[in-house]
Amino acid sequence: MEGLSIQSIWKSFGEKKALSDISFNVQSGEVVALLGPSGCGKSTLLGLIAGLDTPDSGSLFWDELPLAGIPPHQRGFGLMFQDYALFPHLNVRANISFGLKIAGLPPDVITQKTDQILKLVGLKGFSGRDVNTLSGGEQQRVALARALAPNPRLLMLDEPLGSLDRSLRERLVGDLRSILREMHQTAIYVTHDQEEAFALADRIIVMNNGQVEQIGLPQEIYTAPASPFVAQFLELNNILNGEVILRAGRPVLVTAVGDFPIQQSQTQGRVKALIRPDNVMLNEAGPFILQGKILDCSFRGNWQRILIAVNQVELSFDFPSHVETPEVGENVTISIDPARSILIYLAS
Repeated sequence: MEGLSIQSIWKSFGEKKALSDISFNVQSGEVVALLGPSGCGKSTLLGLIAGLDTPDSGSLFWDELPLAGIPPHQRGFGLMFQDYALFPHLNVRANISFGLKIAGLPPDVITQKTDQILKLVGLKGFSGRDVNTLSGGEQQRVALARALAPNPRLLMLDEPLGSLDRSLRERLVGDLRSILREMHQTAIYVTHDQEEAFALADRIIVMNNGQVEQIGLPQEIYTAPASPFVAQFLELNNILNGEVILRAGRPVLVTAVGDFPIQQSQTQGRVKALIRPDNVMLNEAGPFILQGKILDCSFRGNWQRILIAVNQVELSFDFPSHVETPEVGENVTISIDPARSILIYLAS
């Protein structure tokens, strides 16, 4: 396989297990996001791939050749950090061309490649600018250009937009996606922001406590989170304790908010269940009805989230902003299709 292959990586720091049995592939030209909360092992894994540290056990390969023993500067990988780490005494052009000079390329080639990358990242005309006078977004582009200029086999980005405000971050995510696609750049993007991961990545690897929770396409991760942790990390918080029983020969999910007919007949006994906050209707008849009292309604721009109490259990549901919802304290009816809106997990 062309690209990166990680096979059963383990890493500990003293008594603390940082990574446990991590395995996945990154194919040539693919952008993979490592998504998870702070401290879950994302940056530790990135350091192992870069060669800044070594695993306790397991193997890393590039194009089926082992990376063990190859120092960082010989791996042909690029690394971009959140703080950019620009050289403050060098201007924009000198920062971008630094790696090309280290590689010993001829001056005319350095000039040509630097001009190309400046145009690619939208910094044409910034060549002689002092990096200390640039905005955060402009500095981010310089750091990206410097990482891309040597044509790295693999580009690793560690929370590169984390220090920027949300509006600028959203704009730069789109730009970054276009740049990586245009260059057919193989990349690993580390983030704790699900929206960044969904917008940027071809595939997402969700990590928790040093382990892989789920690997899949962005649509798969969101529509079918593989565990209660993944669901709650994606802000799908309607997780209930329940039990699957057979009633008249058909499986039924019994919960504190009601009994739901389900199709997952292979699961019986104690379970955890996710009721998705979307794919529901407000004040309309449907396959299954929840009735409760509105505790809160928060405006989120083009959508709104209502919090309701059903049998003293709090559930949240999302609707477009144009949908009129009852006032706080009033009763509301939520129509649910269990086949589309309920996921069942084995109880831990």
